[in-house]
Formats: sequence, structure tokens, C-alpha cells
Amino acid sequence: MPLETIKKEVLLKMYHDMLMSRQIDERLIGYSKAGKFPGFFHPGLGQEASPVGTCIQLRPTDSITFTHRSRGYEVSKGIDVKRMLAEIFGKSTGYTNGKGGEFRMCVPSMGIYGPPGTIGSNYPIAVGMALAAQYKKTDDVVVTFFGDGASNQGTFHESLNMASNWKLPVIFFCENNGYAEFTSQKRHQNIKNIADRAAGYGIPGVIVDGMDVIAVYDVAGEAINRARAGQGPTLIEAKTYRFLGHSLADDGKLYRTQEEVDQWKAKDPVPAYQKRLHGAKVLTQNMDEEMQAQVKQELDEAFRFAEDSPMPSLSELFTDVY
Repeated sequence: MPLETIKKEVLLKMYHDMLMSRQIDERLIGYSKAGKFPGFFHPGLGQEASPVGTCIQLRPTDSITFTHRSRGYEVSKGIDVKRMLAEIFGKSTGYTNGKGGEFRMCVPSMGIYGPPGTIGSNYPIAVGMALAAQYKKTDDVVVTFFGDGASNQGTFHESLNMASNWKLPVIFFCENNGYAEFTSQKRHQNIKNIADRAAGYGIPGVIVDGMDVIAVYDVAGEAINRARAGQGPTLIEAKTYRFLGHSLADDGKLYRTQEEVDQWKAKDPVPAYQKRLHGAKVLTQNMDEEMQAQVKQELDEAFRFAEDSPMPSLSELFTDVY
């Protein structure tokens, strides 16, 4: 898709959101290693293009479900970064008063439904929300993001079958980074392209370069429009890569070669998009420096807010717990 066909403010917003997502994770890595917030942390470095290129096209009333590496989804869906970071830090000013943390971010008022308890359980939830939208006769859509490993779950096939049969407004978006936690796709599947599985359910299966935010924007936009028009689901597979391990407890060196990592880092979606914007004169050097400074200031304030916020009181221990 030529850049000229996309509004300039959208192009710049995508750059802002990719910068924000990248820099949040870079800072959180340092905080996590210093033990400044509880729980695991799953860095998303390298996978910024897929969530941003998709979620920037969604309305507030549209919903998303997702699993690991969630900053890009949340930022592009319009989340308050201060409250998001407070939640990660386990503070009372977070979206669920610090109970959800990094991995259980949930903001129903914004259509943000973070990871449920088990891998693959987000599919039926997304199908249920899409059925509700269809029943209410809205044109809202649902996007459910997942990894290559999660596509082996039985719920994946059951959900695709139901969504296809009922023409539900849901997009199944596989961010295939080549590894199911520590296991290469070559070892857990006999197929190369997960999008091929769409044929079994009579729906479109599309492969996209997950390191190219414009390519993702194009493919996701078509699937979203198709769902809004009542034409049913689409299965998108973005070929992408995480530069770091599954979490900070894993450096990836036991199952990936440095040569492989370096090859994918050469396709880094953030500087690649930056270069493309400069080349098209959508972004000047001065504009770039101003945006970098803006993102830094936003994050300085947000991290300060999260650090300074109080911990939840003991009286909150069983509140909102089902």
C-alpha cells in the first residue's frame, strides 16, 4: 500500500505508537531486572508492527483479546499509559487496582481484554463477543491475537468453525514469531503457514510481513472492513520475530542462534518505518526529534506516576476477585 493513500496523521500516529511501545518495553526491562515490579515480564521488542498496524484502525467500541507482549495493542487502542504502568507495578491507581499486572491487563470500557488464564482460551471469548455484536446488530468487530503455538489448541479450530459458520465479525490474528515459548514452529507443526488452516473453514487466510507496519495496516484494514460488512472472519498470519526471549527469565540462547536473531534484527520494524517516513518526506528530522522528545516526556511522567502511586490496601485483597 503506498503511503500516499493513508492520512498523514495516521502515519505519524503509528510511528508514535511504535516508539511508545518500544520505549516502554526497553524501560520495563531495566525496572524488571532491578526487581521494581512484581511478576513476569514479556518484552515485545521486534513485534511492534502487528498490534499497531491493526489496533490503530479499531474504534473504542471494538474489542481485542491478546496474550503476551501487549504494549502495542494497548497503546494503539488508546490506553492511559500512566494507569497501564501503575497496573504493571501493582499499584492501586492501575486499571484493576494492581491485581492484574502486566499479564492480566483488562479495560472493558475500552474494549481491551487481556490474556485469560490459559493459552487458547481467548478464542472462545472473542467469538462470544463477536456473537454479541452480531446479535445487537452493531457493526463492531473483535480481533483476537495469538501466537503460533496457541494455534495448536483445540479451541482454535472450534472457534474458527463457529465463527465461519455464523459469519461472525471476528479477526483471528496470528503473530507467528517462530517459537511456541521455547519450541520452534518446525518442531510443533508440519505446516509452514498457519494461514493455510483457514481453507478448512471456508474463510480467507492471509499471510503478511509482520515487520512491515504498512503491510499489516493494509491486510488488517481489509479484514476489519470485511467483518464490519457482515462477511465473516479472516485468519491473518503475520511473520514476525521477538528479539529477546519469551520472558526475561529466558535469554533465548538455548534454542536460537545469534545469526538468526541478527538476521531478524536487520528487519527491525521501528527504524524501517522511520526510514520509510523520512524517505517519503512525511517525517522530517525536526519532526522526528520532537516526537522522540514527546514520547520521552510522556514516559518520564508515566513512570514517575507509577512509581509514586500507593500500593493497594489489605482491605482490597478480595475485592473484585471471583
